[in-house]
Amino acid sequence: MSMRANLHGLNILPSSRWKIFGQLALIAFAILLLSTTIKLHWLTDFIIFFIFVLSFDLLYGYMGHLSFGHMLYYGAGAYGTALFLVNVGKNPIVALVVGVAVAALLSAVLGLIVMRTHGASFALINMALNEIGFFVIRSPLAKVTRGDDGLSCSAEKLFGIVDLNDDLSAFLFVSIMLLLVFAFLKALTTSPFGILVRSIKENEKRVAFFGYDTFRSKWIVFVTSATLAALAGGTFTLVRGFLSPMVISPFGNVEVIFAVLIGGAGNLYGALIGGAIFMLIKNFLPVMIPEFSKVVGVKLPQWEMWLGIILLIIVFAMRKGIIGVIRSQWQSLRVARNVP
Repeated sequence: MSMRANLHGLNILPSSRWKIFGQLALIAFAILLLSTTIKLHWLTDFIIFFIFVLSFDLLYGYMGHLSFGHMLYYGAGAYGTALFLVNVGKNPIVALVVGVAVAALLSAVLGLIVMRTHGASFALINMALNEIGFFVIRSPLAKVTRGDDGLSCSAEKLFGIVDLNDDLSAFLFVSIMLLLVFAFLKALTTSPFGILVRSIKENEKRVAFFGYDTFRSKWIVFVTSATLAALAGGTFTLVRGFLSPMVISPFGNVEVIFAVLIGGAGNLYGALIGGAIFMLIKNFLPVMIPEFSKVVGVKLPQWEMWLGIILLIIVFAMRKGIIGVIRSQWQSLRVARNVP
């Protein structure tokens, strides 16, 4: 069977609507389980990070382009939403749409440049653009963004009823956003276009040989990924009401890259699992290390060093991530059962 036939959906069918609903129900149940052990204020930040990780996994896991500048679009969405709230209006939905649109436009323009590069060049050019954005927010636009002092903003109640400053309301709002993003990405990655994108990752020259415009497809994925990252940033603005330049700092890219590697690149469930594990480690280590130091009676190094060590162990022990290990073990069991 030719590649063109495969790309048009023969023997590869998109997930059914009911199957996606079942997966969304499973994710919702997992979030509810987490809410029994983690404070809603923290869990809300976890879920926003999950959305960000999903956006990055689309770019890296499914298309194979590693970017060190994804925080640029997260920050653009966050600041775009905040500046609308401060200077134009207090409607949260309109502010979020404006913030996401600003980041989408930015990624559409920059994507025409960066998507002509590959490998290390792609990663480093994106990091350079992220550095420029970080500098612009802190210095040239400091009068508008308040620079390192941070920018405070507030939105009116959602639909005149839902107060996003309330922990429960914010938790429910970001949970719904996560489910919508997951459903969208599930439909996208299992569609013929999603098959095309994965084929480009495997062998772009061969896909181009069959007559597909690979640049346009990669550009669409890049813009989509950046737009979803901006959605995460704008959502953060609505529920937190305060921004500092750290929301656009290039250092934040390390966190999302590690999260994808932990869970397993190219798998939406892997992105969620990796994001959850990373956030649990990051948030509980600062509490556990000082307590453990008291127990052993020895002053241990700062928690950041232990975070790095743990992440390195996880990544090197599971080269294909947690989902990859699970798949390998499952395949081994199936083979063992079939062996007489």
